Amino acid sequence: MASSSPALLFPSTSSSSSPSSARVEAVVLFNICDSYVRRPDQADRVIGTLLGSLLPDGTVHVRNSYVVPHSESADQVAIDIEYHHNMYASHQKVNPKEVIVGWFSTGFGVSGGSTLIHDFYSREVQNPIHLTVDTGFTRGEASIKAYISSNLSLGDRHLAAQFQEIPLDLKMIEAEKAGFEILKSTMVEKLPNDLEGMESSMEKLYILIDEIYKYVDDVVEGRVAADNKIGRFISESVASMPKLSPAAFDKLFNDKIQDNLALVYLSSITRTQITIAEKLNTAAQIL
Repeated sequence: MASSSPALLFPSTSSSSSPSSARVEAVVLFNICDSYVRRPDQADRVIGTLLGSLLPDGTVHVRNSYVVPHSESADQVAIDIEYHHNMYASHQKVNPKEVIVGWFSTGFGVSGGSTLIHDFYSREVQNPIHLTVDTGFTRGEASIKAYISSNLSLGDRHLAAQFQEIPLDLKMIEAEKAGFEILKSTMVEKLPNDLEGMESSMEKLYILIDEIYKYVDDVVEGRVAADNKIGRFISESVASMPKLSPAAFDKLFNDKIQDNLALVYLSSITRTQITIAEKLNTAAQIL
């Protein structure tokens, strides 16, 4: 009597190697956040296509993205395939080196419909990556993760798809990093206007100046050891400031504020004139 060995559950292998990591440009993250803000009222999340290239070391370099309209329920997902193909064709005309490398979705982690969407992108490109951006701040910040998928099979029978997280590198310059840190750790009801933003920046500047004053006093009093690097940085920062009297600074600041207010007033008048012209044009067409 022949003995039977227990069946083993294992991920199936593909003909080409899977991506080992992902590198994402800042513009992609900002595009995803913007698309989430502009999503339809009935949509819980947005999805879209990731464009980029596969580097020789196995890293997927994501450089661009676009949203793809979709609708989903508990067990069904409908994707506007024609829109997806038209958008990809348009991008190819501008930059043919950027090809489909995966797809993105907003929300925390992988959801139920992600497997169906990933199956679609697996037919568009081999071994696509899945990028998730938690725009809902589920854990207090915008968590960003990248995944690849492998098929779990029992013998020759396909059972399910398993998402595995891969290392993710966010490629940003200093200015982009500063803006992203604000988006990542802050959830606000509305964006501040110019005056509110300036007030917040000035408050933070006052706090930093107080910390510098305290550090310099501690060094002078001998409570803290002097650091030449910090001293040179403070000296260069002070030397870079223009030498203006308080009266001259107030005049320069107030003149700038007046210019900004004048621009706001003119733009408001322009919008009003455009609205009136549109109403007059509509009325003339009706008559």
